[in-house]
Amino acid sequence: MSPTQDPASSHATGRFAGWRNLPRRSRGLSLRTLVILRWLAIAGQSATILIASAFLHFDLPLWPCLAVIGASVAMNLWATTRLKPTDGRFSDGSATAAHLGFDILQLTALLALTGGLENPFCLLLVAPVTVSAASLPARQAILLGLLVLMATIGLFFWALPLPWEAGTELRLPPLYRFGTALALITGVVFTATYAWRVATEAEKLELALATTQDVLQREQRLAALGGLAAAAAHELGTPLATIQVVARELLRASPPDGDAAEDAALIVQQAERCRGILTKLSQQPEAGDALYADIALDALLEEVVEPHRGFDLEFTVAVRTPPGEPAPQVQRMPEVIHGLSALVENAADFANHRVGVRARVELDTITIEVVDDGPGFAGEILPRLGEPYVTSRPQGKARQALAAQIAAAARPALPGRKGKKGDKPANIPAEISPSQGGMGLGFFIARTLLERTGGTVSVGTGDGEKGQPKGARVTIRWPRPVLEMPAGSRDTLTTGATRPS
Repeated sequence: MSPTQDPASSHATGRFAGWRNLPRRSRGLSLRTLVILRWLAIAGQSATILIASAFLHFDLPLWPCLAVIGASVAMNLWATTRLKPTDGRFSDGSATAAHLGFDILQLTALLALTGGLENPFCLLLVAPVTVSAASLPARQAILLGLLVLMATIGLFFWALPLPWEAGTELRLPPLYRFGTALALITGVVFTATYAWRVATEAEKLELALATTQDVLQREQRLAALGGLAAAAAHELGTPLATIQVVARELLRASPPDGDAAEDAALIVQQAERCRGILTKLSQQPEAGDALYADIALDALLEEVVEPHRGFDLEFTVAVRTPPGEPAPQVQRMPEVIHGLSALVENAADFANHRVGVRARVELDTITIEVVDDGPGFAGEILPRLGEPYVTSRPQGKARQALAAQIAAAARPALPGRKGKKGDKPANIPAEISPSQGGMGLGFFIARTLLERTGGTVSVGTGDGEKGQPKGARVTIRWPRPVLEMPAGSRDTLTTGATRPS
């Protein structure tokens, strides 16, 4: 149930809630694909009938079989007339289900004329259900599965004898036909479930990767905006200087107490303000800017932690280096910043009092740990941690605090009473209630981004003592040359930064 869903409506759905909440996959198959698959089925059925009748001399109802195959040909010709030369669009789920339903009925009729469940080709009934499970919504796939189930029951009770050599009738016992029916139903259920699960996992992974791509594109857009702001600041500097010169001339030429002098002074003041804003814009870091390509490791961790401070949690940042060695300069990569920020946010959501971000610099590696004092990773979550849509996230403390601040600001003050320093909102909930809003993509995206930079992500328990929550620990380890800025590059950047423009 989503956070905005009314609990009463949830109970109103009753036992059909699971049916209504089944995942939806309405993409379907393209009409061209359905037509091609049916032509292949028609060719196979025609070849089988021809070989059985002309070469094996089986006594089968030839014209009724050809009539059933002809119905499939007519259906395909009608579908072909609806095709456009460049039609590559997907049909909706209903159209695809209708075509697959027709194929099931046509194959059932052909099997009924040629032995029913005694015909080994009855296994082909599995194919339409498997296709529907991989490409259709669950409701329609289940309906097609029920259609195959009814077709199997019908074939068990009614079918013409299995065609055999002339003068010979092959009749298999009912127990054999029952076993064939049971095997067919089992195969339909197994293959359809397997295809459904594989398609669902692939769909989830595709969405998760698209989300990751969106995060990276957002970082790139932010970097591009930084470059655009710096370019705008540079271009606007000259006309703004001209405005200031002209405004000062007008100020000198105007009577001190006149309106013109007041207006000129205002123009000078606002021009100075614009110059200050443009100066700040030109100093903002941007991707690819040599001045901001590297950052001290401790400063990087502070940048990651800073947005999460102030929400009733204690954040500690520590960097341990070999004796006598300062904190190294590392590359300021958006993937590292966003990935670490997501891990710190996860830790803050689960922590009780403290979140620690520690870095350890060794001869060959740089290791960063994010540790909290919360309940730790649940046993059922830990084996699947790192996969998309795996979550047990509570409502974020930052979001709760922000909502409480907004509510407190919107609440009118009591008359005759002034707010005192240290007053707290009265209606902030004491406990954090679980939220169903987490999509389970945060850790997946963070891990994907950090591993793209060459890091290795592992999880474990925190520093909790016996009788206290164990907490959680996420460790990221990079080879030192991957993350650290080379000394030669730092020298070049420093030289370039001091060069006059």
